[in-house]
Amino acid sequence: MSQTQDRLTVPVLLGSVRRDRQGIRAARLVVDALEQRGHEAVLVDPMELDLPLLDRMYKEHPKGSAPEALERLATLYRRADGFLIVSGEYNNSMPAALKNLLDHFLEEYYWRPSGIVCYSQGQFGGVRAAMQLRMTLAELGMSSVPSLMPIPRIQHAIDAHGKPTADWVERTLNRFLDEFFWYARALKRQRAEGTPY
Repeated sequence: MSQTQDRLTVPVLLGSVRRDRQGIRAARLVVDALEQRGHEAVLVDPMELDLPLLDRMYKEHPKGSAPEALERLATLYRRADGFLIVSGEYNNSMPAALKNLLDHFLEEYYWRPSGIVCYSQGQFGGVRAAMQLRMTLAELGMSSVPSLMPIPRIQHAIDAHGKPTADWVERTLNRFLDEFFWYARALKRQRAEGTPY
């Protein structure tokens, strides 16, 4: 397989719009890792998009009348080979901004895998939110790969620029990405042959 054929397009969906959010560290880490492996990584940041609370899904807008930010996302998502979701843990669940970002689309996610990068400032690394997020991602048609990339005590594990400051981070991320890429390539081949509907 040529390097061009092997190159994947992976939107990295960040789930927080809080003023002092830590998730941007994890998002930068993931984007850098994807780019270092030769893939196209696109950060999808709800703070920059400033999407409204969901009133109408992208597909519910008459053709050509969706807000420009949604049109850009739809175009990106249709090209995507998989999605990496960066989620904190708010009250044992995913952030509201992430749920709102996800719910604007549906068919654009179909037949593509997702991977969950979860984090917290405490010891559990956001895994309680990840369990609920798995259900949502499956319902949206982009089931998550079996492994997670949990980042406990993110403020000590990754610096503000997205560089690991704990020695386990890069090793764990590489294993997680190897698994995600396997699923992304497998489903990319199958989509090229057609989908059930």
